[in-house]
Amino acid sequence: MKKTPVALLTLCLCTVTPLSAQAASDAHLEGRLTSGAAYVMDVPAAWNGTVLLYSHGYVPAGLPNPAQNSPDPDTLDALLKQGYALIGSSYATSGWAVTDAVPDQLATLDLFTDKFGTAKRTIAWGTSYGGLVTTTLAERHADRLDGSLAMCGLVQGGVANWNSTLDLTFALKTLLAPDADVPLTGFADRSQAQSAARTLTTETAEAQQTPEGQARIALAAALYNVSGYNSTTQTEPAPTDWAAQQANQYAAVTAILQTSGFGWRQEAESRAGGNMSWNTGVDYTAILQKSPLFKEVTQLYKEAGLSLRTDLAALDGEPRVSADADAVRWLEDTSVFKGRLTDPQLNVHTTDDALIPVQAESAYRRTAAAGGSAALLSQAYVDGPGHCTFTSGEIIGALDTLEHRLDTGRWDTSQAALNSRARQADPADEPRYVTYRPAPYPRPYDLAHPKDSRS
Repeated sequence: MKKTPVALLTLCLCTVTPLSAQAASDAHLEGRLTSGAAYVMDVPAAWNGTVLLYSHGYVPAGLPNPAQNSPDPDTLDALLKQGYALIGSSYATSGWAVTDAVPDQLATLDLFTDKFGTAKRTIAWGTSYGGLVTTTLAERHADRLDGSLAMCGLVQGGVANWNSTLDLTFALKTLLAPDADVPLTGFADRSQAQSAARTLTTETAEAQQTPEGQARIALAAALYNVSGYNSTTQTEPAPTDWAAQQANQYAAVTAILQTSGFGWRQEAESRAGGNMSWNTGVDYTAILQKSPLFKEVTQLYKEAGLSLRTDLAALDGEPRVSADADAVRWLEDTSVFKGRLTDPQLNVHTTDDALIPVQAESAYRRTAAAGGSAALLSQAYVDGPGHCTFTSGEIIGALDTLEHRLDTGRWDTSQAALNSRARQADPADEPRYVTYRPAPYPRPYDLAHPKDSRS
């Protein structure tokens, strides 16, 4: 692999124990970096020379934050049997911790190299928020990597993510609770954000009891692209079963209100030093018309006897939210992409993801095209609901696809090839890769398009 000397962050604590399911010469290491981040490393005796640097998903502030080196135990065990070394850190802090995650991941890689030698190949991979960390590593520290795999990733970047979250909460407040005291940004503290979340969640629950409220919740969901089939616990509705689709959207919207809509936003604002999102100048009619959920919304409004035009006018007439320029610049510096890949990256997403909608992939495709690295990016889609609900076989099939690209210099991401690799990795589960093209992201924002800039 390519190497650039980086100062090694020494560990404060290191324990080495044999892997219970492997030979005694296999290594399992746990410890802490000088940043305070925990790390974990699993290295099989018959190491194949490739190390996988795993970046985990978002962990809310205050919750346990252990080191992780794989999405799940089954995938970990399977990859160890194939000879891969797997490493990863916890990041020194939880929350929107990209400024800790990136150096901690690099320090973990340094420590691995110090203990086990230089890998023949280094691949960064990650899920969810870890997809943002992985892509940041790929764009800004390509000299340390040979390739990257971002799964269900927040690859639209931080500004686009928080703008879309604002669109959802703005529509709900305007249409369902116009007179309620519900700040959407600029929270004084965590308590204020939690109070706002409770109030808007209650108002949304009351609205769900009426056809008019259901139509308006569907409109808000469409601005965020919340699918009508978004959880493995749901039964897939028929294509025109608008009521069932809306009920599924309501469940997802409620979850967003209780997580990223307010509490997670407040934590990110505390890092950014202010509000990093806005909706000044946004045309919500245009966003809705481009949404794949437009027909559902129009049908629900018709059935409820409501005027969609009137509600869109209400959104247009409501005072808009402005961003703090310094906070936007902080997010640009830490969490927004340029699309300048140097090594191959494969992105994988489920088709019906409510937390990070599949349209995030359209945003990063746009970024990579403008940044001049479209040929290095490939994207694949798993036909299924939920966030990061891949089988172990689908994950390993994606990794094998990236390895094939690194070995041959050619992408082979056809539906047949992906499913064949996934089936070989896990014969017990039928793989679900499909040919798919997501709709455009509602409000993309990257550093490859100067007109996006608000700072």
